[in-house]
Amino acid sequence: MNGDGQGFSSGVDSPGVAAEVPIDVSADEYDAFAELVRMAVEKDPSLRGTTTASSSSSQQGNRMSSSLAMLGPMSAESLPLQNKPGWLRQKAPQGEQYEYLTAQMGNLKLATVCQEAQCPNIGECWGGSDEHTATATIMLMGDTCTRGCRFCAVNTSQAPPPLDPDEPKNTAEAVADWGVGYVVLTSVDRDDLPDGGANHFAQTVRGLKELKPDLLVECLTPDFSGDLDAVRLLASSGLDVFAHNIETVESLQKRVRDPRAGYVQSLEVLRAAKEIPGVYTKSSIMLGLGETDDEIIDTMVDLRDCGVDILTLGQYLQPTPRHLPIVDYVHPEKFDYWRQFGEEEIGFKFVASGPMVRSSYRAGEFFVDAMIRGERAKTKILPSSS
Repeated sequence: MNGDGQGFSSGVDSPGVAAEVPIDVSADEYDAFAELVRMAVEKDPSLRGTTTASSSSSQQGNRMSSSLAMLGPMSAESLPLQNKPGWLRQKAPQGEQYEYLTAQMGNLKLATVCQEAQCPNIGECWGGSDEHTATATIMLMGDTCTRGCRFCAVNTSQAPPPLDPDEPKNTAEAVADWGVGYVVLTSVDRDDLPDGGANHFAQTVRGLKELKPDLLVECLTPDFSGDLDAVRLLASSGLDVFAHNIETVESLQKRVRDPRAGYVQSLEVLRAAKEIPGVYTKSSIMLGLGETDDEIIDTMVDLRDCGVDILTLGQYLQPTPRHLPIVDYVHPEKFDYWRQFGEEEIGFKFVASGPMVRSSYRAGEFFVDAMIRGERAKTKILPSSS
C-alpha cells in the first residue's frame, strides 16, 4: 500500500552524527492522542495492516556531511508509546462537506485511503474552507493489498478480488459532482495484475479530465513492480501530479517496506514519471523510525536528483500493536527545519513538513500554493529577459 497511514521522526544518535539536544517540552504537551486511538478502534478490525539494491547515495559518499549548526533544532527524546506528544492531537471530523462526502463514499462503495489507512486529517482535508481547497483521496482497485509493509494498516492478500471494470467511470462521475478542487487517486499494490493496475488508473484520470477539465488530479501510485512502461502510461494520462512514496531512508527499507519494494526501484519510478512533459512529481518520507539526519538529507538529495518537485514529511504513527513501533517523536520545530532545508538547500519547489502531514494531506492547498509561488517567480523573471 502507498503509505498514507504513516508518520516520521528525525534521527537517533549514531556514530558520525552530531549528538542531538532534546527540545525542552513541558509535561502539558504530552497528553495522550485519544482522538486517533478512538478513530482507529472504530474502524473495521479486518484493516491490518525486490530486494533493495545499493543506492546512488552510497556511491556519492559523504556529499553532505552533517554538523550541529547545519542540522538545526533536534527531535524530542524518545517517549513511551502511551505518552504521545500533545502536538499530535486533531479535531474530530466534522462539517457539511465532510458529512456529504462520507455519505457519498458509502453509497457508491468507493474506498478512500483517508478511511482505510485511519488518517487523522480526514475532517480537515474533506471539509475544505474559504482558505484551502477541499481534497478527496480515492483508493482504486479495492481495499486489499498484495503486499505487507510493516507500517500500513490496509488489508493484505495474495489473491485480492478482481478489478471492477466500471470503477473508472463511476469514480469519475462521482468526483466530478463533489465540488472538490483537487482529487488524489491512490491504490493498493496489485502485483497480481500484469501492469500493476496502471491502465485502470489511467482510465480514471482520463474520465475525470473529460468531465471536469479544471480539476487537479494527483495519482499516488505503487511502484508497478518496477515496470517503467506502466509508469509512463499513467504519467501520460493527463494527470497533474505523479506521486510515489520512497517511505523511508535506504537503510530502513527492508525493515519498513515489503521485500518487493526498494529504494532504487522507487527512485527509478519517479525518474521515469518526470520524463513526461508538464508532470509534477512528488514523494514522501516518514520520520520516527530510527533514521539519522544524514540519512534524511541523503534521501532528499536522491529524490531531487530524480527531478522530484514536491516533498512531504510527517511523523510515523503506529496503527496497531502489530505494526512497527515508533522509535521517537519529532518536534514541530524540527519539521519546520526540514521544510526550510528542503526548499532552500535541496531545491524542492515545495515541501510540506509537520507531525500530522501525510502524502495526501491537504494536497490541494499545498499544490495550488506551490503553483502560485512558481507563477509569481516567473513573472518576476520575465521582465528582465525581455
